[in-house]
Amino acid sequence: MEPFGTASLSEALKVNTCLTSFDLSSKQIGDPGAASLSKALTVNTSLTYLDLSVNKIGASGAASLAEALTVNICLSSLDLSYYQIGDPGAASLSKALTVNTCLTFDLSANYN
Repeated sequence: MEPFGTASLSEALKVNTCLTSFDLSSKQIGDPGAASLSKALTVNTSLTYLDLSVNKIGASGAASLAEALTVNICLSSLDLSYYQIGDPGAASLSKALTVNTCLTFDLSANYN
């Protein structure tokens, strides 16, 4: 998915109040797409499940998501499997979990 596509979806998520589950797996959104989605997650009040698996998101994308997850109180499950977040990305997500204690992650098959 091109950056414009992810940015457009993110803008829609900012105002959508009905969508509870969103599967963006295998769309190759990368770090720029993760940053766009992170902005939406800071204000979205309905999404409870987000699948971002197999999206070539690295440490900076994980950091963007982690920052959003410290303020998002609705998301309860996030699939981040098959990423390349490395130790820095894992550290960012760990910090988010100290604030957001209701969230579950799938971090399977992560590698550097």
